[in-house]
Amino acid sequence: MMVAIIIYGPPGSGKGTQANLLARSLNLIHFDTGKYLESVVHDPKNLNNKKIQKERAFFDSGIILTPEFVTEVVKNKVTKLAKSEFGVVFSGSPRTLYEANGLMPTLECIYGKKNIIPIILKIKDATAVKRNSARLVCKLCESTIIKTLLSNKFNHKMCPVCGADLYKRTLDNPKVIKIRLKEYRERTEPVFDMLIKRGYKLNEIDGEKKPEDVFRVLKNKVLDLLHN
Repeated sequence: MMVAIIIYGPPGSGKGTQANLLARSLNLIHFDTGKYLESVVHDPKNLNNKKIQKERAFFDSGIILTPEFVTEVVKNKVTKLAKSEFGVVFSGSPRTLYEANGLMPTLECIYGKKNIIPIILKIKDATAVKRNSARLVCKLCESTIIKTLLSNKFNHKMCPVCGADLYKRTLDNPKVIKIRLKEYRERTEPVFDMLIKRGYKLNEIDGEKKPEDVFRVLKNKVLDLLHN
């Protein structure tokens, strides 16, 4: 299925979770831009690369990375993914107007405008802070664990999926989360107006509900749009 689905939403809205579920359900590739960029800036091989270390400082403080850097990295990766002839689900990308202006023409060329679907998961700021503050990530399988959803008897040091160690990302402390929310409002939300001007309809979904309920609505929305 040659389709590009872009899932937007503030930190903690469940973009990555929903993108994973959708990719598995529809046989698509989930391109998690945030995780991919995190792997690039934290790669030990790049410790002596001043340009990448500068981007790492931005990343770890919650500030959106330099648009030129992100656009270059993402466009190169997207072009490689397209050769597999799989559709793609993006979680949160393109994040800025610069990135959108650089990436959207490439996506339109690869997938066709009618096969690009923007989705926005809506949650409150308080929900974003609560979810991110309670989030742990598995070092091995990269599963995301929200401590508030687990039993009090659960050992929060181990992943319930594979048993590997869990860790807290540098992005997930309350101060950084608030910076990320500010960045989202000031630098990502303007992309929505740009998409509308390019002729896209923005599909909003309530992200406050349980992940399975959000996914049910999300999947039905995507299938309806693809079949109409």
